Amino acid sequence: MDWSRAKTVMIISFLLLNILLGYQLWSNVRAQLNANANSAELPADKLQLMQQKRITLNTNLPSETPMMGDLTYLLESDSMENRKPTLIVPAVDSAVVFNEKQLERTLGTFIPDLSEYVYDLHSSNSTEGVFVMHRVVDGRPMFHTKLELYNSNLKITAYLQDRVEITRTGEKQQVLASSKIVSSLIETYLEPGAVIIDIQLGYYGQIFDSEVQVATPAWRVMLDDSKVYYVDAISGEVLTDNTEDKL
Repeated sequence: MDWSRAKTVMIISFLLLNILLGYQLWSNVRAQLNANANSAELPADKLQLMQQKRITLNTNLPSETPMMGDLTYLLESDSMENRKPTLIVPAVDSAVVFNEKQLERTLGTFIPDLSEYVYDLHSSNSTEGVFVMHRVVDGRPMFHTKLELYNSNLKITAYLQDRVEITRTGEKQQVLASSKIVSSLIETYLEPGAVIIDIQLGYYGQIFDSEVQVATPAWRVMLDDSKVYYVDAISGEVLTDNTEDKL
């Protein structure tokens, strides 16, 4: 046996193993540092409760607390129920959805007001075969007002669009910090093992059988299991029915 060669192979193997172990340790430390940074704005008691319930915060807590007011808007008649998707002929490459300028050039003359909608990665990931976009007002998405782009075999083949006309903005108030919203959810709503993947500020409102609709400023908190909480950004009330409890 060539002991010199065997010794060299063993040394190289140990070096590779040490590199692998070092990388895993570094990855764990980095993940912990990121988790600590994400949750730094939460009160100490909520951090402790997070640990007890094994709740993970895999996104940053937005620091913004702008002034926002209710939106009153008209829901256009073709945005009511019993609609059917409009076919796109010829179908276009689905990759255009990831490039705003290319999307506008490709479908801007076909889909009305396309520039007023913004792509929502997380909603799209939870809806198979559909790219989800939201109507935007002053840079904030209306979470319940959607443009759905149906895709199949890497082609966008049809769309279904909610179209609205904003008629009035209510008195503006400063919204609650995202840390307060998440703290309340941790304490009352989130189940053990929950993983928060996205927190975003926008507008939300139930769609009623009426032409006139109202949307309120709301924080959207999304979990990795596709569960979504919409929380009134002024009052802190949970607006969705994932649970019957109240904040």
